[in-house]
Amino acid sequence: MNQRIQLASIDDQRNAEARETVRRRISWPANLTPANVTYHSRGHALLIGTEADVYPAARALQGRGLASLTLLVTESDANSPGNDAVDPLGASEPLVAQTLTQGQLSQLRINGYLGAFSVQLDDEDAPLDIARALIERDNFDLILDLAPASHTQRWELPPPGYVVMQWQDVEQRSDILDDFVGLVGEFDKPRYFQVNSDLCAHSTSGNIGCTRCLDVCPADAISSIQGRIESRIEIDPFLCQGVGSCTSACPTGAIEFRLPETRRQQDTLSAWLAAYREAGGQVPVLRFITHDSQDAERAAGVVPAGHIIDAPLEELGAAGHDQWLTALAAGAAEVRIQLHPDMPARLSTFLTDQVAQAHALLEALGHDRARVTLIEVADHTARDALPALTPLTEAPLNLPEPEKRARLNRVLARLAELGSPSDERVAMPVGAAYGAIRVDRDACTLCHACVSNCPTPALKSGGKTPALSFLEADCVQCGLCEQACPEDAITLLPGFLASSARETRQICHEEAAFACINCGKPFATVSTVATIKEKLANHPYFAGEAMIRLEMCEDCRVKDVWKTMIRDPDAQLKV
Repeated sequence: MNQRIQLASIDDQRNAEARETVRRRISWPANLTPANVTYHSRGHALLIGTEADVYPAARALQGRGLASLTLLVTESDANSPGNDAVDPLGASEPLVAQTLTQGQLSQLRINGYLGAFSVQLDDEDAPLDIARALIERDNFDLILDLAPASHTQRWELPPPGYVVMQWQDVEQRSDILDDFVGLVGEFDKPRYFQVNSDLCAHSTSGNIGCTRCLDVCPADAISSIQGRIESRIEIDPFLCQGVGSCTSACPTGAIEFRLPETRRQQDTLSAWLAAYREAGGQVPVLRFITHDSQDAERAAGVVPAGHIIDAPLEELGAAGHDQWLTALAAGAAEVRIQLHPDMPARLSTFLTDQVAQAHALLEALGHDRARVTLIEVADHTARDALPALTPLTEAPLNLPEPEKRARLNRVLARLAELGSPSDERVAMPVGAAYGAIRVDRDACTLCHACVSNCPTPALKSGGKTPALSFLEADCVQCGLCEQACPEDAITLLPGFLASSARETRQICHEEAAFACINCGKPFATVSTVATIKEKLANHPYFAGEAMIRLEMCEDCRVKDVWKTMIRDPDAQLKV
């Protein structure tokens, strides 16, 4: 299924016409979620940096519609312009300046977003609210950070309203300041995500499991909220900027991107490829690209080769290896991810990891890893290159399942049919949501704490029969079962099993049932009863003949207690 392409047979014009047919027939799904996050900015601005930068910036911002200007300046010296560089006379907005030492600047703690920035000076004596102290307000609306990166708090992806610039960058200065003064008023944006806590593998019974969304968010919009017993994932919609890596990293689909939904994106990719083939197109290559990058190419007059079909995203993180593999299983010859400048570091790391996962899965299933590649910025040659291999299939791909994991499993099964699986467990990048568990049969008592803590159908009880079964295809390696096991009988086995056994439920452990010594009803396993008797051997409540109650079902145990109390009412007081 990795047949090489005969280049002479490829008609680029026909491919371009087929691509246009696809665009006319099938639209990329649009976000249907209404804008329901609103920022309110009155224009109270805070400027942070050295005197040499802050004062000329303040001068440039005076009289441009801001409600007030507050300056936090450092590095006073004989050559700095000083307060005379900003003449508040004639300006329409109030202006306040405060000098900070380098130590104080490093103690600034900034939180919030457009219209609601809190700025606190963590002084050793007492924290100081800068907005309250200088302008008698609860917060600042927007912040212009001109300070060196080593001095002030920096975000990998700053929140809306927090603008970072270098005053010496003359070419960008005017545009940045124009955008800055435009951040006054009300601004709406959609909620980029939808969270289904029932599917989340983050926490249960006080144990912390999956943290993948927390690890990949460059905007620090996701937090783990610690409750009295449970913890939960919470996403701040005001900090979220729609990078989408959280949804791609989530193995269960608990976080779903809404711009548009992952399921609709996958269905559209499959429909595009089918329409492309019907229109006579050959060797289609799916290119994942941001809307901004696509618009920039069009503005520059760049026209990709005819076999390149673009999948436009708000950000590249909105599609992970599950969507890339979907494209290959639906008939794309290759998948290319078009990188763009100024990507957050965590997004770059995430994409690299996702590509590594895609490569590992492809090789395990008998396919060439070259089918998924990253394209560097402005690398037109790599972007337009003909694929070296023909598509794996021309048959349509249907994904009727609504759940993310079930759809991924169907895609992997399709790739297995089209390839030559190794039938072995292959290593995956650290943190990948693929693997199995090892159950110590001697230690396991079939208490099923693991089952009750498993966020997916991977672990199940045996119903009426004391047993524990496992389906590897549903395991996301969250580790909750391992933590929940009171006997330490479970060990995670990371790695992808390239075999049909991955999709077959296996019995991990089973035992004969222990029957109640009174009524004969099975109520536990032999090992469970033995373990409980061992742990409660010295408990006064079960001293003497009372120990036999541990061999009774719950009904007979209660009856026996009442009989004892009737015979000897004071017996319970002696314990």
